[in-house]
Amino acid sequence: MRILVTGGAGFIGSHVVDALVEAGHDVAVVDNLASGRRANVHPAARLHMLDIRDTGLDAIVTRERPEVIVHHAAQVDVRKSTAEPIHDAEINLLGTLHLLQCALRHGVRKVVYASTAAVYGEPEYLPVDEEHPIRPLCEYGVSKHTVEHYLHMYAVNYGLDYTALRYPNVYGPRQDPHGEAGVVAIFAGKMLRGETCVINGDGNQGRDFLYVADVARANAMVVGEAGPRAVVNLGTGVATTINHLFEHLAAATGYARPAVYGPAKVGETYRIYHAVQRAADTLGWRPEVTLDDGLANTVRYFAEHGAAARP
Repeated sequence: MRILVTGGAGFIGSHVVDALVEAGHDVAVVDNLASGRRANVHPAARLHMLDIRDTGLDAIVTRERPEVIVHHAAQVDVRKSTAEPIHDAEINLLGTLHLLQCALRHGVRKVVYASTAAVYGEPEYLPVDEEHPIRPLCEYGVSKHTVEHYLHMYAVNYGLDYTALRYPNVYGPRQDPHGEAGVVAIFAGKMLRGETCVINGDGNQGRDFLYVADVARANAMVVGEAGPRAVVNLGTGVATTINHLFEHLAAATGYARPAVYGPAKVGETYRIYHAVQRAADTLGWRPEVTLDDGLANTVRYFAEHGAAARP
């Protein structure tokens, strides 16, 4: 199958490209390398260095003739979305609309969309399922959820199939410290360098941390017929507090210094984890990598490739 992956040089997107190539697909990547890296891209995938807002995107879709577009290109920094909401909307909304119009013009069958737990806001109940009210607390969550409405509209009006995968806090090798699970990369890097780690808030805020290989596997599953016109949570179904994450990473790195606590950040949910029964029922997907194994793999990667980039 011919597949175009936007953001395929980034943290999650590059792992998705790896999974698709290993599954035997013909893969092309569009990435402006603003946060992605050329070295992340699988050598069997073709890289086009372009912003999804660029008019040249149409020519690339014409040339590559993808049957499916897997859309990961985005502004993913929650704090930046709050500080620069127009910039966030320009990429996440207008960039995606540009991509969807290209998809319509060139007969793309399906779009697989990387959505986010940030659409839910502070949960009314836990675990959060796909029917939970949508009340995002940050501009990033608003922009990502708005695209889900566009996808539904494009499916109903124009027949463009889609699956929107709502990611929790994804972590793993190649992680960018500015993403939703950036705390793993930040802490791992600081611990490996022997620096002080700052926990924002009291550290009891909980997150659903999902290893990136499990996310890549879900994407590879839905490029076919699984999950048509569906919004699906991914996750572990378990909340890990930042304090416990700190302890897990300290054990993995041999770090002995105590954490320092700072003020909580605006726009961040306090506690959330996902119900993942729909993923099991519709995709046959369940998480496979434990937190301890995933963190050990992540720490090993940063130790071998240089400590995680500074935030």
